[in-house]
Amino acid sequence: MLVGNRMSSPVITVHPDTPMEEALNIMHHERVRRLPVVDNRGKLIGIVSERQLLKEHPSEATTLSIWEQRDMLRKITIKKLMTPNVFTVTEDTTFEEAAKIMAEEGISGLPVMRGDKLVGMITEKDVFKIFLELMGSYEHGIRLTVLVADQPGVLAQLAQKIFDIGGNITALGTFLGEDSESRKMTFKISDVDKKTLEEAILPLVQKIEDIRESPAG
Repeated sequence: MLVGNRMSSPVITVHPDTPMEEALNIMHHERVRRLPVVDNRGKLIGIVSERQLLKEHPSEATTLSIWEQRDMLRKITIKKLMTPNVFTVTEDTTFEEAAKIMAEEGISGLPVMRGDKLVGMITEKDVFKIFLELMGSYEHGIRLTVLVADQPGVLAQLAQKIFDIGGNITALGTFLGEDSESRKMTFKISDVDKKTLEEAILPLVQKIEDIRESPAG
């Protein structure tokens, strides 16, 4: 899965001279939590988050009158609050690489570039949706998690056994095991009952960590 397949486009942007209050209104209206900042030529020069804006917003405890607050908010522009050094990705960046950047850098969204042109946004919400799809959360079936030896052919054996009992694997995820010699695998399997699946799989794994009926999300 590439970023270009799931990015949001077109992108809602603001200019550096946009007042803070206007930017907050845009975020609330469009239900977004970050806005790329572009100059008059459309070049990306920064990004601003809802958190940054709310941090500067007058609190209810302020002694300023409502008119003084509005005047202050009009004077504070995005240029003063934006983050100028922006992490970006391209349309052909893999989804897992984009997620890795977000996790390691502690950011919740990445502008997507095509050369110097801003063409999309990818956010943590998009990452969550992909994760749900990978884990088969929208599919009805049996959710099975097993601990197996980290050896060639183990997945093929499990897949063959599931096929032999009439099951259909609709989703699969592999994860780190309890040590360097093991892996955890989570399957979503349809067209087979829980008891039949458990009896067939048990001899092929180190242990079954979890098995349950899982409705479509």
